[in-house]
Parts: sequence; structure tokens; C-alpha cells
Amino acid sequence: MESITIHSSSIIIPNLPTPNLTLPLSEADQFRAWTHISTVYVYKSPNTVVVVDSLKSSLSQILVPYYPFAGRLRLIVGGRLELHCCAAGVVFIEASYGGTLDDYSDFTPSDVVRKLTPEVDYNSPMEDVPMFLVQVTRFNCGGLVIGLNVSHTLVDGVSAIMFINSWASIARGEKTAESILQPSHDRNVLQAQKPFCTPRFYHCEYDVLPFLIGCSDSEEEKMKETKSTLLKLTREQVEKLRTRANSSNPTNRNIDKVVDVVNEELLQPRPYSRYESITGHIWVCASKARNINDDKSKQSTLVQIVVNVRQRLRKPIPKNFCGNAALISITPQCKFGELKSQPLSYAAKRIREASWKMTDEYVTSAIDFLATQEDTIRVKGTFWGNPNLSIVSWMSMPIYDADFGWGYPDYVGPSILDNDGKAFIMLGPNNDGSIIIVIRLQMKYMEDFKKFFYEDL
Repeated sequence: MESITIHSSSIIIPNLPTPNLTLPLSEADQFRAWTHISTVYVYKSPNTVVVVDSLKSSLSQILVPYYPFAGRLRLIVGGRLELHCCAAGVVFIEASYGGTLDDYSDFTPSDVVRKLTPEVDYNSPMEDVPMFLVQVTRFNCGGLVIGLNVSHTLVDGVSAIMFINSWASIARGEKTAESILQPSHDRNVLQAQKPFCTPRFYHCEYDVLPFLIGCSDSEEEKMKETKSTLLKLTREQVEKLRTRANSSNPTNRNIDKVVDVVNEELLQPRPYSRYESITGHIWVCASKARNINDDKSKQSTLVQIVVNVRQRLRKPIPKNFCGNAALISITPQCKFGELKSQPLSYAAKRIREASWKMTDEYVTSAIDFLATQEDTIRVKGTFWGNPNLSIVSWMSMPIYDADFGWGYPDYVGPSILDNDGKAFIMLGPNNDGSIIIVIRLQMKYMEDFKKFFYEDL
């Protein structure tokens, strides 16, 4: 492949004065890994001339209401962080590529695709690292890729998409910085109360994960070669999975008690959703692939999911909240053999249990638990690879609404998956009910995983 040529790099600052203040970060912010969410927006045939100056101008405008994006993080006592809103600005890079979009095939997350997003220098002092970086890469075929890096300590996916789509609405002339939904930067809604309360529940999601049988840590698994793949499901295939998940019950009909929280939804079961069915299917297929050459039927495994708690609290978080409002949850531990022998409903039920336990009481308890932790690195640095998975859903986010004035993107997705066991589930671009899954696994398991994934679909 040809190399990408960088033509310019500039700093964009808010076009009007913004508050100069320090924002305390919530526990949901503090326990995010200090990295950036890295995504690519692919536009195959922009229907108008892309004017970079309009992107820069609209970006400077959106940074007025979204002024924390132009700030910088600072380290404080106890390894925690605070956000200095100082209008230091965001990075904007202009680049070009001599080939075509076809050179990148389906934009499966990889080191090659990551070069379409700005490089973040994590070796620099934290106070110098931008919260938001943009790279606009033009292709000889007329296509365009906008690569974005946004600090995960600053926002979660929902807030990031709210920012990006608001920026796009200004760029295409539909909105102004004053007429967009104004973001709320008040993070007190997810702050632990002082004095700190004793957590009401035991939070197993922050325990040490299951290791491979015979291993006392995950260091050997971290060293093994991995690769990413992109898989597509049609609407018909998705419905077939849902039908499969809802057509049979596991032989053990006792619903595991995840926490002693009364959840009315558990008393009124509904059919398994697309998300529960697909996530359960991924878990089953990964467990089968990882068990293909050895008898690991008794191997423990679990799945980490990320739960948006905006509507889980008695006092719902405002729609315009800008920050992190997602907490991790985990499934009950299962065995490879159980997942292989039971119907899909067995895995789907456990995915549901992981999601449904995130009630107001449990979320509040989790925040209390995190507030008392001195070792933020231990919680943030957990390895979720073999024999476990970490699956993130973008299915509810309007990722294809980013029309900057030349039409909607043809593809949106992560540019890189950082380690073994990581997966994303996303809607397809054509509003046709299709689903895209990207996942990273050890190379020796990938072909078997894909075989099992499409078996009987």
C-alpha cells in the first residue's frame, strides 16, 4: 500500500471565549483507560466538494458549548485525574492517500486502518495530550476518510457521537452552536457522595478474571499473535439467531441470582433481543473455537459488557449529559462445555443477567465501590482475552448521522481493536437491518470462530 502523506497539522481553538475552570471527573470517568476512542468515518463518493475550511470553522464553533474537548487532563492525588478547561485546542490534520478506498477493503480494524486516524503521543506529559484529534484524508478516487480520536476519560461513545453529530450539523449549515442541544458538563450525577458509603453489593466485575486452566495469570496469553476480522449479518440472519435464542430453553431453568436486587423486568420476561442473541452467539462461537483442539470443557469463561446507565437511575441522567455514563458489567461465569452443549438461550440469558442487574441501587453501589479504590490502574488495566471476551454494542447509537455537508458516511467503525477478546457490534450503514461485528482473537482460533459463526445461518 502507498503511504499517507500529511500536509498540515494545526490547532483549532474555540472561536469565542469559554470558561476557564477545572472539572472534577466522576468515578465513571476515572476508571476509563487513559486512551482515546479511535474511529473512522468513510465517505465513498462525497456529493459535493469537501471544503476543509468549513470543517475547521464549524469545529471552532462547536468547541464553544463543548469546551471540555479543548481542555487537558491533569494528574491529582491518588492517581486520579481532573479536567482543566483551558481552551488549549484540538488537533486538525490534513492528509492524502495516492490510492483508492478499495485498498482498505472493508476497513477491518488494523494497524493500517489506524494510520487514517491521528497519532496520539502517550509518551508526552499528560497535560500536553489533546482530548480530541481529527485527520481528514483525501483519496485519489474521490473518497474521503475522517479519522477521529477522542479521549475515553472525557466521554463515552454516546457523548462522543452527540458531539460529532452536532459538529456535523453546524458544518452542513443546518444548526449553529447556539441552536444545537446544549451539552451538560455537570458530572455530579455519577459522583460518589461524601463521606463515602459502604458499597451495598459485592462487585465481582472488578475481581480477577478466570485464567486458563493451569495458569496463574494472563501474561502468556497476552504475548500470543492476534488478528481482527469484520463479519456481516443480514437482517434475515439476525432474525434467524433471534428465533434460535427464543425457540428453546436451557436444560437448567433456574435463573442465576446475580445480585439480590428486585428487578421487575426479571418478573416479566420478554423475548431475547437482537443484542442478547448476537452477543450470546459470539460468546458461544469463541468458546467453541478456543476449545477446538483441547478438552477444555471445564474451562471458566465470562463476558464483559458495557451498560449505558443513563436511563437506569431513578433520576435519569439528562439527555444532554456529556461525559461517561457507562459502567462495566459481567456475565455469570460459564464453562466452555456448557456453552457448547446448551441452546443459544443459555448464553443469551446470561448476557441479559449482566445487563439487567445494573439497577439504580447496583450502579450507586458500584460508584461507591470505585470511589474507595486506591489502585485505579488495577481496575483499568484488566486483560479481557482468552478465555474471556469484552463485547461493546454501538447498536443504539446514531453513528451514521454524521453528514458534514456531502452526505452520510458509507461506513463507521473502530480503527483498531487493542487486544484479544475485544469485539464491537454495530448497525449496518443502509438502515436495512444488517449488523456488523468486528472482533480480535488469537490467530489460531480465528478461522474456526468464523466457521462456527456462520454455521447454520
